[in-house]
Amino acid sequence: MPRPGRLPTLTGMSRIQVRSFTADDIDAAAGLLAARHRAHRRTAPLLSPSFEDPSVAAQAVAAAFAQPDASGAFGVRDGQPAGFVLGAPKGSELWGPNVWVESAGHACTDPEDLRDLYAVAAQRWVDEGRTAHYALAPADPALLNSWYRLGFGQQHAHGIRDTAVEVTPSKVAVRPAVRADIPLLAQLDLELPHHQGRSPVFSAGSTPDLQEALDEWESDFDDPEYAVFVAEHEGAVIGSAIGCALSKSGSHTALARTENAGFLGFAAVLPAARGLGAGRALGETVCVWARDAGFTSVVTDWRVTNLLSSRAWPALGFEETFIRVHRVVGY
Repeated sequence: MPRPGRLPTLTGMSRIQVRSFTADDIDAAAGLLAARHRAHRRTAPLLSPSFEDPSVAAQAVAAAFAQPDASGAFGVRDGQPAGFVLGAPKGSELWGPNVWVESAGHACTDPEDLRDLYAVAAQRWVDEGRTAHYALAPADPALLNSWYRLGFGQQHAHGIRDTAVEVTPSKVAVRPAVRADIPLLAQLDLELPHHQGRSPVFSAGSTPDLQEALDEWESDFDDPEYAVFVAEHEGAVIGSAIGCALSKSGSHTALARTENAGFLGFAAVLPAARGLGAGRALGETVCVWARDAGFTSVVTDWRVTNLLSSRAWPALGFEETFIRVHRVVGY
């Protein structure tokens, strides 16, 4: 029986002592983060090895703490650092009254401690009126289970694969886009947000205006940092995809940004043409482009509730590295 006044823990260790995160905690948090990343790379070796160095991890933690209105919690057990959670809001109204725990924003020696750390950090966030909480967590079952038992669910996934892709025979042909494709490229720009606004995704993202999409393509079509491809079937364009360096992505930062990686940043297929294999053909083409451009891996991401992409990209060999989890407090 436990002693009166002391609750048992799942690990049998003494309870974690949790307080607010301060600047003095950055170095200790970096040691925890480096250890987490070291363990993560045992199952995802294509991720950047640099964050296994505590000095590099410290830069990532310091950057997270330097975000406007950042706050969090730090935990100690028996005088030793045991974990931290650190979040900050994003200005976009798309995410609601929010706080984001990014890839450098949490680590702990025992996944169960994450629940105690969040409990302290989240009270301040809710007191500030920030009730939409997001976290980008390694695709580690034990760590994710702690987020799930805090009321979070999966929303988004990041995936990575090497560039040793084999192109499979297809009913569709893929080629580089030309200026004459701009009207179809603009139309395809609308298809992804249209699709994700429907069930079961129900994304709150807005759909761009067709004329705005046309104008943007006319302005940016010749940008050499982006590789644009279209898929054709029976002479008609039915889909498109874009490849670029991962460094161009604003959603893949810190530990989620792998060095020398290409990025499958966009892919869409017209609804009437789905089922022909155009998505796979486009994805394979971007992987081949990345290989030929000298990248050593390719990264992409998808909404887990998007029934098409959440099946297509893992089937193409993308292995989950990070999962964005989400909860809304008060419902």
